[in-house]
Amino acid sequence: MQAMKHLVFAIAFLFLGASGAGAGDSAKQVTLYKTPQCGCCEGYADHLRDSGFKVTVKATDRLGALSSKAGIAPDLQGCHTMFVDGYVVSGHVPINIVQRMLAQRPAIKGISLPGMPVGSPGMPGPKEEPFTIYEIKDGPPKVYAVD
Repeated sequence: MQAMKHLVFAIAFLFLGASGAGAGDSAKQVTLYKTPQCGCCEGYADHLRDSGFKVTVKATDRLGALSSKAGIAPDLQGCHTMFVDGYVVSGHVPINIVQRMLAQRPAIKGISLPGMPVGSPGMPGPKEEPFTIYEIKDGPPKVYAVD
């Protein structure tokens, strides 16, 4: 009976390792929602992949409603909304800020870079000014980071 348990654990370990779901798999799963016609969102998804994230992109015609349901006020919404490790991220937030949030695990719903700032990840052109990233939480907006 003990040998059978070891065999079952060995098979499970091999299966999980082959599927990418094993303990050594450090890539975070991301689901990114965007409007069907938005190309810059695909650029942001590529930026996430290049940074080690596993990204699933889902097109939707109800991005505003989805973002609102996630707790993002209309004036803080970006051009796409993603979910990662229990947080929501709206817009072209630089990856170092996303990684900081995931490492620090603050008691917020997520973060947002409103609009489509030139030079942000996935957007063409050089960065023209610092990006102000806001916390998504109940209550008035508060700056999370300036990058």
